[in-house]
Amino acid sequence: MDYDVIIIGGGPAGLTAAIYTSRARLKTLVIESYSVPGQAIITDSIENFPGFPEGINGFELVEKFKKQAEKFGAELIVKNVEKIEQLQDGWRIKAEDKTYTTLSIIIATGAHPRKLDVPGEHKFSGKGVSYCATCDGALYRDKHVVVIGGGDTAIDEALFLTRFAKKVTLVHRRDRLRATKILQERVLANKKIEFAWESNVIEILGKDKVGGVKIKNIKTKKDTDLSCDGVFVFVGYEPNTDLAKDLLKLDKKSYILADDDMNTSKKGIFACGDCKKKLLRQVVTACGDGATAAFNAQQYVEKLKGTAYE
Repeated sequence: MDYDVIIIGGGPAGLTAAIYTSRARLKTLVIESYSVPGQAIITDSIENFPGFPEGINGFELVEKFKKQAEKFGAELIVKNVEKIEQLQDGWRIKAEDKTYTTLSIIIATGAHPRKLDVPGEHKFSGKGVSYCATCDGALYRDKHVVVIGGGDTAIDEALFLTRFAKKVTLVHRRDRLRATKILQERVLANKKIEFAWESNVIEILGKDKVGGVKIKNIKTKKDTDLSCDGVFVFVGYEPNTDLAKDLLKLDKKSYILADDDMNTSKKGIFACGDCKKKLLRQVVTACGDGATAAFNAQQYVEKLKGTAYE
């Protein structure tokens, strides 16, 4: 076998797993996707990760994780994994132009932003419709943008956008926010932010680029056209589990089913982070998942090799 463990995913869960497995002296490869950026990487400021009271940029934090994993001997590459195949004594992973064999796999592929699936969304993607304020916020200096959502990510991104936009309208389907209280306090106090409560965006309008949105009030059923220059969508996430759909047991939302020790339905494959079914999806919980998956993978590999400490 080429490796003791291959970790698919280069976010906090996967990199924490790599730190643990490489410190355990398992030959470790981390395969990070270049086509699906991790959620932590595109987060402007992470305030609730212990040890950083002033907050830390997501990209900076992930880079620290990478350096730490490499320090202990983990190999990191950037490729898209295309297929996982079971062998008699392990697994084969096909990643573009090369295949790798391993005794165990840790899947930490994360999740991607859910789309609205309304008219105009696909047409104007990249032309005013965005799913990342950190990536695109600076393009809307002194303009009016609409943010859709009411959770932590939506509120974080709305606050970030006020650095550039002259006005941010937050559209939320309920009459109160779901976000953490401290974020609610900040967004409600921000004079640049207005609210369209109990409303859904049912269409994104424009000609060559976004020119506005059509909003329907849930209670009155009234439609309103709201002009704007950009639309930022933050209505939840969907797991990056296409690789696992014919291999592992998933729930009805396509999250990987794994127990508290990160065991999946296949022996030798472990899952951690945002791609697995769980209650809370945060950087700190992803790290905990990664550590657990790594420790379990270590025990699994050592038993296969006959080196387990009984």
